[in-house]
Amino acid sequence: MAGLSAGKIRILLFAGLREQAGWAEQQWPAAPQPDSVLTPRQLWLKLHLPGALDQQVRVAINQQFADADTPLQPGDELAFLPPISGG
Repeated sequence: MAGLSAGKIRILLFAGLREQAGWAEQQWPAAPQPDSVLTPRQLWLKLHLPGALDQQVRVAINQQFADADTPLQPGDELAFLPPISGG
């Protein structure tokens, strides 16, 4: 992906999450050691994002829905998506 460092994870926030956090995109260093694991749940907590990850927010890794405990790899794109309302 152009503009993304190989050792980073691109984090995207959408809709209300973006507005509450005050940012839409960040890059985060990937796991510092090859044997350590970084997950969306860990990043959610480190970034102090609003709301409950499991109950309210969906996770997508590289544009595919994923579990919040899926290990992230350098170069991954991680998106946090709030519930979508409509009618």
